[in-house]
Amino acid sequence: MAILFGGLYGFQTFKEIMIRRAIGALANPPQTVSTAVAANAPWQSSLSAVGSLRAVNGADLALQVAGIVQSIEFSSGDSVTAGQTLLALVATDDLAKLRSLQATAENYAIVLKRDEEQIKFNAVSQATVDSDRANLKNAQALVEQQKALLEQKTLKAPFSGRLGIRAVDLGQYLSAGTSIVTLQSLDPIYVDFYLPQQALASIRIGQDVSVAVDAFPAERFTGQITAINAKVDSSSRNVQVRATLRNGEARLLPGMFAKVEIAVGKPEQVVTLPLTAIVNNSYGDLVYLVDDLHDGQGTARQMFVKTRPPKGDRVAVNDGIKPGETVVIAGQLKLRNGSPVKIDNSHVPQAEAAPNIVDQ
Repeated sequence: MAILFGGLYGFQTFKEIMIRRAIGALANPPQTVSTAVAANAPWQSSLSAVGSLRAVNGADLALQVAGIVQSIEFSSGDSVTAGQTLLALVATDDLAKLRSLQATAENYAIVLKRDEEQIKFNAVSQATVDSDRANLKNAQALVEQQKALLEQKTLKAPFSGRLGIRAVDLGQYLSAGTSIVTLQSLDPIYVDFYLPQQALASIRIGQDVSVAVDAFPAERFTGQITAINAKVDSSSRNVQVRATLRNGEARLLPGMFAKVEIAVGKPEQVVTLPLTAIVNNSYGDLVYLVDDLHDGQGTARQMFVKTRPPKGDRVAVNDGIKPGETVVIAGQLKLRNGSPVKIDNSHVPQAEAAPNIVDQ
Protein backbone atom coordinates (compact mmCIF):
# COMPACT_ATOMS: atom_id res chain seq x y z
CA MET A 1 0.00 0.00 0.00
CA ALA A 2 1.61 3.29 -1.14
CA ILE A 3 1.71 6.25 1.20
CA LEU A 4 0.86 9.53 -0.52
CA PHE A 5 2.54 12.86 0.38
CA GLY A 6 1.30 16.27 -0.65
CA GLY A 7 3.67 19.04 -1.68
CA LEU A 8 5.06 21.13 -4.51
CA TYR A 9 4.48 18.37 -7.06
CA GLY A 10 1.03 17.24 -5.80
CA PHE A 11 0.55 13.88 -4.15
CA GLN A 12 3.61 11.65 -4.47
CA THR A 13 4.85 8.37 -3.13
CA PHE A 14 7.92 8.21 -0.90
CA LYS A 15 9.83 6.60 -3.77
CA GLU A 16 9.06 9.51 -6.08
CA ILE A 17 10.26 12.00 -3.42
CA MET A 18 13.58 10.20 -3.02
CA ILE A 19 14.06 10.06 -6.78
CA ARG A 20 13.46 13.80 -7.07
CA ARG A 21 15.94 14.49 -4.27
CA ALA A 22 18.53 12.31 -5.97
CA ILE A 23 18.00 14.16 -9.23
CA GLY A 24 18.37 17.47 -7.38
CA ALA A 25 21.63 16.30 -5.79
CA LEU A 26 22.97 15.32 -9.19
CA ALA A 27 22.02 18.73 -10.59
CA ASN A 28 23.86 20.54 -7.75
CA PRO A 29 26.87 18.38 -6.83
CA PRO A 30 29.38 19.55 -4.18
CA GLN A 31 32.07 21.84 -5.60
CA THR A 32 35.67 21.04 -4.69
CA VAL A 33 37.35 24.00 -3.01
CA SER A 34 40.40 24.83 -0.93
CA THR A 35 40.03 26.64 2.38
CA ALA A 36 41.97 28.43 5.07
CA VAL A 37 41.09 29.34 8.64
CA ALA A 38 40.96 33.06 9.38
CA ALA A 39 43.31 34.02 12.20
CA ASN A 40 44.69 37.12 13.92
CA ALA A 41 48.22 38.06 12.87
CA PRO A 42 50.52 41.08 13.26
CA TRP A 43 49.93 43.60 10.48
CA GLN A 44 52.11 46.60 9.65
CA SER A 45 50.41 49.21 7.48
CA SER A 46 52.60 50.53 4.69
CA LEU A 47 52.76 52.82 1.69
CA SER A 48 53.88 51.39 -1.64
CA ALA A 49 55.30 53.16 -4.66
CA VAL A 50 57.43 52.59 -7.72
CA GLY A 51 60.51 54.65 -8.46
CA SER A 52 63.87 54.86 -10.19
CA LEU A 53 67.40 54.69 -8.89
CA ARG A 54 69.56 57.75 -9.44
CA ALA A 55 73.24 58.41 -8.79
CA VAL A 56 74.19 61.02 -6.21
CA ASN A 57 76.47 62.39 -8.94
CA GLY A 58 76.21 61.22 -12.52
CA ALA A 59 77.25 62.73 -15.84
CA ASP A 60 78.08 61.88 -19.43
CA LEU A 61 81.53 63.44 -19.77
CA ALA A 62 82.44 65.53 -22.81
CA LEU A 63 84.85 68.28 -23.85
CA GLN A 64 83.72 71.78 -24.76
CA VAL A 65 86.24 72.12 -27.60
CA ALA A 66 86.84 70.05 -30.73
CA GLY A 67 90.02 68.13 -31.56
CA ILE A 68 91.75 64.83 -32.25
CA VAL A 69 92.17 62.31 -29.42
CA GLN A 70 95.86 62.09 -28.52
CA SER A 71 95.73 59.87 -25.41
CA ILE A 72 93.19 57.86 -23.41
CA GLU A 73 94.19 57.19 -19.82
CA PHE A 74 91.32 55.02 -18.59
CA SER A 75 89.63 51.69 -19.30
CA SER A 76 85.92 50.98 -19.43
CA GLY A 77 84.55 50.25 -15.95
CA ASP A 78 87.44 51.84 -14.04
CA SER A 79 86.93 53.46 -10.66
CA VAL A 80 88.44 56.96 -10.69
CA THR A 81 89.03 59.79 -8.25
CA ALA A 82 88.14 63.45 -8.61
CA GLY A 83 90.65 65.33 -10.74
CA GLN A 84 92.10 62.24 -12.44
CA THR A 85 93.06 62.81 -16.08
CA LEU A 86 91.01 60.68 -18.45
CA LEU A 87 91.68 61.92 -22.00
CA ALA A 88 93.66 64.54 -23.88
CA LEU A 89 93.31 66.08 -27.33
CA VAL A 90 96.16 67.08 -29.61
CA ALA A 91 97.26 70.53 -28.37
CA THR A 92 100.59 71.22 -30.12
CA ASP A 93 99.53 74.58 -31.59
CA ASP A 94 97.97 75.75 -28.34
CA LEU A 95 101.10 74.79 -26.37
CA ALA A 96 103.36 76.67 -28.81
CA LYS A 97 101.18 79.77 -28.58
CA LEU A 98 101.29 79.56 -24.77
CA ARG A 99 105.09 79.56 -24.81
CA SER A 100 105.09 82.57 -27.13
CA LEU A 101 102.79 84.51 -24.83
CA GLN A 102 104.87 83.56 -21.80
CA ALA A 103 107.99 84.87 -23.52
CA THR A 104 106.23 88.16 -24.31
CA ALA A 105 105.12 88.50 -20.69
CA GLU A 106 108.67 87.86 -19.46
CA ASN A 107 110.00 90.55 -21.79
CA TYR A 108 107.49 93.10 -20.49
CA ALA A 109 108.50 92.19 -16.93
CA ILE A 110 112.17 92.93 -17.79
CA VAL A 111 111.27 96.24 -19.43
CA LEU A 112 109.18 97.29 -16.44
CA LYS A 113 111.98 96.43 -14.01
CA ARG A 114 114.53 98.43 -16.03
CA ASP A 115 112.26 101.50 -16.33
CA GLU A 116 111.47 101.40 -12.60
CA GLU A 117 115.23 101.66 -11.94
CA GLN A 118 115.67 104.47 -14.45
CA ILE A 119 112.80 106.58 -13.15
CA LYS A 120 114.77 107.01 -9.92
CA PHE A 121 117.20 109.11 -11.97
CA ASN A 122 114.50 110.77 -14.06
CA ALA A 123 115.76 108.91 -17.13
CA VAL A 124 112.23 107.92 -18.13
CA SER A 125 108.82 109.43 -17.49
CA GLN A 126 106.14 108.11 -15.14
CA ALA A 127 103.91 107.60 -18.17
CA THR A 128 106.45 105.15 -19.59
CA VAL A 129 106.47 103.12 -16.37
CA ASP A 130 102.66 103.10 -16.26
CA SER A 131 102.56 101.88 -19.85
CA ASP A 132 105.08 99.13 -19.03
CA ARG A 133 102.89 97.94 -16.13
CA ALA A 134 99.77 97.87 -18.33
CA ASN A 135 101.61 95.93 -21.02
CA LEU A 136 102.80 93.36 -18.45
CA LYS A 137 99.31 92.89 -17.02
CA ASN A 138 97.86 92.44 -20.49
CA ALA A 139 100.53 89.88 -21.40
CA GLN A 140 99.94 87.95 -18.19
CA ALA A 141 96.17 87.91 -18.84
CA LEU A 142 96.81 86.50 -22.35
CA VAL A 143 98.97 83.77 -20.80
CA GLU A 144 96.19 82.80 -18.36
CA GLN A 145 93.65 82.81 -21.20
CA GLN A 146 95.81 80.47 -23.27
CA LYS A 147 96.33 78.17 -20.27
CA ALA A 148 92.54 77.95 -19.88
CA LEU A 149 92.14 77.07 -23.56
CA LEU A 150 94.85 74.42 -23.21
CA GLU A 151 93.14 73.03 -20.10
CA GLN A 152 89.91 72.58 -22.07
CA LYS A 153 91.65 69.98 -24.25
CA THR A 154 92.17 67.69 -21.26
CA LEU A 155 89.27 65.73 -19.73
CA LYS A 156 89.43 65.19 -15.94
CA ALA A 157 87.03 63.39 -13.64
CA PRO A 158 84.82 66.00 -11.94
CA PHE A 159 84.09 63.64 -9.03
CA SER A 160 84.96 60.15 -7.81
CA GLY A 161 82.96 57.26 -9.20
CA ARG A 162 82.83 54.41 -11.69
CA LEU A 163 83.24 54.88 -15.42
CA GLY A 164 81.01 53.29 -18.00
CA ILE A 165 81.96 52.01 -21.45
CA ARG A 166 84.34 54.16 -23.49
CA ALA A 167 82.70 55.64 -26.60
CA VAL A 168 85.76 57.10 -28.41
CA ASP A 169 89.09 55.85 -29.80
CA LEU A 170 92.62 57.11 -30.27
CA GLY A 171 93.00 59.39 -33.28
CA GLN A 172 89.28 60.06 -33.52
CA TYR A 173 88.14 63.59 -34.25
CA LEU A 174 85.71 64.82 -31.59
CA SER A 175 83.38 67.73 -32.09
CA ALA A 176 82.56 69.87 -29.08
CA GLY A 177 80.10 68.15 -26.74
CA THR A 178 80.69 64.59 -27.99
CA SER A 179 79.97 62.11 -25.18
CA ILE A 180 83.16 60.27 -24.21
CA VAL A 181 82.17 58.13 -21.22
CA THR A 182 79.63 58.15 -18.41
CA LEU A 183 80.76 58.63 -14.82
CA GLN A 184 78.48 57.60 -11.96
CA SER A 185 78.97 57.91 -8.21
CA LEU A 186 77.29 54.72 -6.90
CA ASP A 187 77.68 54.79 -3.12
CA PRO A 188 75.34 55.96 -1.77
CA ILE A 189 72.58 55.92 -4.36
CA TYR A 190 69.19 57.65 -4.49
CA VAL A 191 65.75 56.20 -5.17
CA ASP A 192 63.20 58.77 -6.35
CA PHE A 193 59.48 57.99 -6.19
CA TYR A 194 56.08 59.68 -5.94
CA LEU A 195 53.39 59.38 -3.28
CA PRO A 196 49.85 60.85 -3.21
CA GLN A 197 49.51 64.06 -1.25
CA GLN A 198 47.52 62.23 1.46
CA ALA A 199 50.72 60.36 2.39
CA LEU A 200 52.45 63.56 3.56
CA ALA A 201 50.95 63.08 7.02
CA SER A 202 52.59 59.64 7.31
CA ILE A 203 56.16 60.27 6.11
CA ARG A 204 59.09 62.23 7.51
CA ILE A 205 62.80 62.79 6.94
CA GLY A 206 64.82 59.88 8.31
CA GLN A 207 62.00 57.33 7.99
CA ASP A 208 63.10 53.84 6.92
CA VAL A 209 62.21 52.48 3.49
CA SER A 210 62.52 49.03 1.94
CA VAL A 211 63.43 48.73 -1.74
CA ALA A 212 63.17 45.76 -4.10
CA VAL A 213 64.59 45.56 -7.63
CA ASP A 214 63.94 42.97 -10.31
CA ALA A 215 67.64 42.19 -10.65
CA PHE A 216 67.76 40.79 -7.09
CA PRO A 217 64.20 39.53 -6.40
CA ALA A 218 65.16 37.64 -3.23
CA GLU A 219 66.67 40.69 -1.50
CA ARG A 220 65.43 43.87 0.13
CA PHE A 221 67.60 47.00 0.33
CA THR A 222 67.00 49.42 3.18
CA GLY A 223 67.50 53.16 3.33
CA GLN A 224 66.07 56.37 4.75
CA ILE A 225 64.01 59.22 3.38
CA THR A 226 66.37 62.16 2.90
CA ALA A 227 64.24 64.67 0.98
CA ILE A 228 60.59 65.53 0.37
CA ASN A 229 59.85 67.94 -2.46
CA ALA A 230 58.79 71.43 -1.45
CA LYS A 231 55.69 71.33 -3.66
CA VAL A 232 52.96 68.94 -4.81
CA ASP A 233 52.55 68.38 -8.54
CA SER A 234 49.40 70.30 -9.45
CA SER A 235 48.44 67.92 -12.28
CA SER A 236 48.81 64.58 -10.48
CA ARG A 237 48.54 65.76 -6.83
CA ASN A 238 51.60 63.63 -6.07
CA VAL A 239 54.70 64.64 -4.16
CA GLN A 240 58.23 63.54 -5.06
CA VAL A 241 60.20 61.79 -2.32
CA ARG A 242 63.87 60.79 -2.29
CA ALA A 243 65.47 58.08 -0.16
CA THR A 244 69.17 57.27 0.15
CA LEU A 245 70.51 53.70 0.09
CA ARG A 246 73.93 52.32 0.92
CA ASN A 247 75.46 50.65 -2.14
CA GLY A 248 78.96 49.62 -1.13
CA GLU A 249 79.07 46.67 -3.54
CA ALA A 250 77.73 48.82 -6.40
CA ARG A 251 75.06 46.26 -7.30
CA LEU A 252 72.38 48.91 -7.66
CA LEU A 253 72.79 51.03 -10.79
CA PRO A 254 71.21 54.33 -11.84
CA GLY A 255 68.12 53.91 -13.98
CA MET A 256 66.94 50.67 -12.34
CA PHE A 257 63.21 50.28 -11.69
CA ALA A 258 62.49 49.94 -7.96
CA LYS A 259 59.54 48.99 -5.76
CA VAL A 260 59.48 51.03 -2.56
CA GLU A 261 57.63 50.20 0.67
CA ILE A 262 57.40 52.49 3.70
CA ALA A 263 56.12 51.17 7.03
CA VAL A 264 53.68 53.60 8.70
CA GLY A 265 51.96 53.49 12.07
CA LYS A 266 52.37 50.73 14.63
CA PRO A 267 51.90 46.96 14.10
CA GLU A 268 48.35 45.75 14.84
CA GLN A 269 46.67 42.38 15.42
CA VAL A 270 44.10 41.93 12.65
CA VAL A 271 42.35 39.09 10.84
CA THR A 272 44.36 38.11 7.76
CA LEU A 273 43.55 35.90 4.79
CA PRO A 274 45.29 34.75 1.62
CA LEU A 275 44.66 37.30 -1.10
CA THR A 276 43.01 34.63 -3.29
CA ALA A 277 40.08 34.47 -0.85
CA ILE A 278 38.81 37.89 -1.98
CA VAL A 279 36.24 37.92 -4.79
CA ASN A 280 35.60 41.28 -6.47
CA ASN A 281 32.22 42.25 -7.90
CA SER A 282 30.27 45.41 -8.59
CA TYR A 283 28.86 45.50 -5.04
CA GLY A 284 32.20 45.22 -3.26
CA ASP A 285 34.67 42.63 -2.02
CA LEU A 286 33.30 39.36 -0.67
CA VAL A 287 34.47 35.97 0.53
CA TYR A 288 32.82 32.56 0.80
CA LEU A 289 32.58 31.06 4.27
CA VAL A 290 31.99 27.35 4.83
CA ASP A 291 29.17 26.54 7.30
CA ASP A 292 27.98 23.20 8.72
CA LEU A 293 31.44 21.75 8.16
CA HIS A 294 31.43 17.98 8.66
CA ASP A 295 33.69 15.26 7.24
CA GLY A 296 35.31 17.69 4.79
CA GLN A 297 32.01 18.97 3.41
CA GLY A 298 29.84 21.96 4.12
CA THR A 299 27.75 24.79 2.69
CA ALA A 300 29.06 27.99 1.12
CA ARG A 301 27.87 31.37 2.34
CA GLN A 302 28.69 34.78 0.88
CA MET A 303 30.03 37.50 3.17
CA PHE A 304 30.93 41.03 2.17
CA VAL A 305 34.17 42.30 3.73
CA LYS A 306 36.20 45.48 4.11
CA THR A 307 39.89 45.05 3.45
CA ARG A 308 43.15 46.97 3.60
CA PRO A 309 45.72 47.20 0.79
CA PRO A 310 47.31 43.75 0.42
CA LYS A 311 50.88 42.90 1.37
CA GLY A 312 52.40 40.19 -0.74
CA ASP A 313 50.03 37.21 -0.83
CA ARG A 314 47.97 38.25 2.20
CA VAL A 315 45.30 40.81 2.97
CA ALA A 316 43.96 42.23 6.24
CA VAL A 317 40.19 42.23 6.81
CA ASN A 318 38.72 45.05 8.89
CA ASP A 319 35.13 43.82 8.96
CA GLY A 320 33.12 40.73 7.99
CA ILE A 321 35.33 37.86 9.19
CA LYS A 322 36.01 36.53 12.67
CA PRO A 323 39.02 34.48 13.75
CA GLY A 324 38.41 30.76 13.40
CA GLU A 325 35.98 30.92 10.48
CA THR A 326 36.71 28.73 7.46
CA VAL A 327 37.16 30.72 4.24
CA VAL A 328 37.32 29.46 0.66
CA ILE A 329 40.60 30.48 -0.98
CA ALA A 330 40.34 28.57 -4.29
CA GLY A 331 37.47 27.24 -6.41
CA GLN A 332 34.99 30.09 -5.86
CA LEU A 333 34.02 30.50 -9.53
CA LYS A 334 31.02 28.13 -9.39
CA LEU A 335 29.90 28.97 -5.87
CA ARG A 336 26.82 30.87 -4.75
CA ASN A 337 24.92 31.12 -1.49
CA GLY A 338 24.00 27.65 -0.27
CA SER A 339 26.26 25.72 -2.67
CA PRO A 340 27.47 22.43 -1.20
CA VAL A 341 31.26 22.21 -1.08
CA LYS A 342 33.88 19.54 -0.65
CA ILE A 343 37.21 20.61 0.83
CA ASP A 344 40.51 19.53 -0.69
CA ASN A 345 43.57 21.30 0.75
CA SER A 346 46.19 18.96 -0.68
CA HIS A 347 47.65 21.51 -3.14
CA VAL A 348 47.36 24.84 -1.34
CA PRO A 349 50.42 27.13 -1.79
CA GLN A 350 51.70 29.05 1.19
CA ALA A 351 50.57 32.70 1.30
CA GLU A 352 53.31 35.04 2.53
CA ALA A 353 53.13 38.71 3.46
CA ALA A 354 56.49 39.33 1.78
CA PRO A 355 57.18 36.55 -0.70
CA ASN A 356 60.61 36.22 -2.25
CA ILE A 357 60.54 35.10 -5.87
CA VAL A 358 63.70 33.27 -6.88
CA ASP A 359 64.36 32.34 -10.50
CA GLN A 360 64.92 28.66 -11.04
